[in-house]
Amino acid sequence: MRVLAVNPGSTSTKIAVYQDDAELLRKSVEHRRDELDAFARVADQYELRRNAVLETLSTAGIDVSSLSAVVGRGGFLPPVLSGAYIVNRAMTARLAAAPAVEHAANLAAPIALSIAEPLGIPAFIYDSVAVDEMDDIARISGSAEVERRSLSHALNMRATAIRCASDLGKNYQECNFVVAHLGGGITLSAHRKGRLVDLVSDDEGTFSPERAGAVPIKDVIRLCYSRDEAGVRSMFRGKGGLYSYLGTSDAQEVERRAVSGDARAALVYEAMAYQVSKGLGELATVLEGKVDAIILTGGIAYSSLFTGWVRKRVEFIAPVRIYPGENELESLALGALRVLRGEERAHEYLDAEYGAPAGP
Repeated sequence: MRVLAVNPGSTSTKIAVYQDDAELLRKSVEHRRDELDAFARVADQYELRRNAVLETLSTAGIDVSSLSAVVGRGGFLPPVLSGAYIVNRAMTARLAAAPAVEHAANLAAPIALSIAEPLGIPAFIYDSVAVDEMDDIARISGSAEVERRSLSHALNMRATAIRCASDLGKNYQECNFVVAHLGGGITLSAHRKGRLVDLVSDDEGTFSPERAGAVPIKDVIRLCYSRDEAGVRSMFRGKGGLYSYLGTSDAQEVERRAVSGDARAALVYEAMAYQVSKGLGELATVLEGKVDAIILTGGIAYSSLFTGWVRKRVEFIAPVRIYPGENELESLALGALRVLRGEERAHEYLDAEYGAPAGP
């Protein structure tokens, strides 16, 4: 079986083709910033991104008629379950007209459907960023006007948890894991017997290379009244975290500076690991201490210095297992393959506001 995976990002469209479990093609098409800025909305980039996918396949000599399925990154839908969803008209209409957040990932489902439908093959999304299986108790924030929401790096975290369970000789549904996705944003999650039951999102926990995470609320209120919304937003998302302290969001550069004797860089970099460790300990209490493994994944998991700091603080809870990289294209393709093989069932997307499903 041959699966095309599509993952649109802010300035690139990542593409992969898998023949069963083997990767045949991987390509990241970079889009010029001025090219993207010409579009008023992300949804208007659809033709540009779709053409990039088709041209990449053509250049690689891969005929679309050889595909068994197309799978895209799940966009910012209303809350959905984990796993695969069949892409249908209700889903693409929602993503075009009223996504929860404007993001390039919202283009993946319409691109997948446009390629799959004429071929009579299924189009899927898998583990949308909107995966929401949180326990009700986890939704309570402390203010009745603010409910905790489940928006996370679910795709990579669940795929890595499934892989870890297999490495332990178990099924994902048998295991309890605490997972840290360590990237430009950092998300932590608790997985209980196959469900992502709670998380520490990238705006309520540890700081990351470019996001501030949780900061004292009194000072946030003061800042909100001292400058405009855009200024405050960029301070916490985009220019927060490592960037705020050190003028760069490149974790590798920060590590080089730390190792070279820059005491400030070393302190801030270790503080990020310190906060990750606190968050992992917090989520271990959600699982009542019954944790099969603590999993570290994402780009920063390549750093033995950083993961060593985390391991030292949390390995008393459970064994620490490290799976570096974001692995999103692989996760998408393998998720779709599990559906094609009958190992998982795809959900049907229902949206009363945007009509009955009408997908392939």
